[in-house]
Amino acid sequence: MDTSNRPHRIAVLGIPDVIGFDLTIPSQIFAGALGSDGQALYDVQVCSLDGGPIRTTKGFSILPQADPGFRTAPDTLIIPGTHVTGPRTDGSLDPKLAAYLTDLPATTRIMSICTGAFVLAAAGLLDGRPATTHWQHARRFQRLYPRVELHPDVLFVDDGDVLSSAGVAAGIDLCLHVIRRDHGSEVANHAARSSVVPPWRDGGQSQYIERPLPEPTGVGTAPTRAWLLERLTDALTLDEVAAHAGMSVRTFTRRFRDETGTSPLDWLLRQRIERARHLLESTDLPIEVVAQQSGLNTAASLRKHLRLRLGTGPAAYRRTFRRGA
Repeated sequence: MDTSNRPHRIAVLGIPDVIGFDLTIPSQIFAGALGSDGQALYDVQVCSLDGGPIRTTKGFSILPQADPGFRTAPDTLIIPGTHVTGPRTDGSLDPKLAAYLTDLPATTRIMSICTGAFVLAAAGLLDGRPATTHWQHARRFQRLYPRVELHPDVLFVDDGDVLSSAGVAAGIDLCLHVIRRDHGSEVANHAARSSVVPPWRDGGQSQYIERPLPEPTGVGTAPTRAWLLERLTDALTLDEVAAHAGMSVRTFTRRFRDETGTSPLDWLLRQRIERARHLLESTDLPIEVVAQQSGLNTAASLRKHLRLRLGTGPAAYRRTFRRGA
């Protein structure tokens, strides 16, 4: 993250035929990230490689208005989803595009949305690294780029200076994650509210993969999930949770996984970790109290789960994100 007083510069590089929705996600989401005095924290500009119009997949073109030099040294570069042939068919890459990606400053953070990951992989930027892309293209991606550690079930992958997201709307999840990483949950939550989207979606893209629709036997597990969010500090058993939903444990577990992409217990643990992260970022409560109020019960448990999920302890996490916020 750039530490100067100017906004963090994000270049969104449209590669024909670009997916129009993907191209506009960063401008919309990052515009909602504001500092304490209301100043914009990001300067997002759409660019093309030659400065000309960018043809989309839906029969219209977009004329970028970015400064010609904006894309040469951005703080962050985003490659939206694209139907460009070479990276998606045989692993080849246009020489001018390859040269541009090679010449980027080493400090530039690089992100892809949807099939933009094919471009990064064709440039060799994902070799030996974890990444994701749209689930519909996962098999082709693995065939073309076997040196990439593909995770086809997640919404996004954060590998430090290189990040990737799954298909289309998962780009929203990735952009909000980056805002949270840069400035903390309060800023990210505000950006989410500005765009009327959830600040965090649970589960992975496996919940969106085509499968037979479940039988319409009720309203699903959503009411029980809302009920659980109000009881994160309660020591509830799976039997009690399933009973609230009016289902057997087996049926509830299956339905829950179909709807969220994860198990009830893992989902509940994630919610408790998210509550703890919010308290660490937004309050000065002692670590032990944060653990109790988030349902993780003890400081030792909080430390364990933060290290497993985030690779850091609560004190270090608080120092990082309270400073960022």
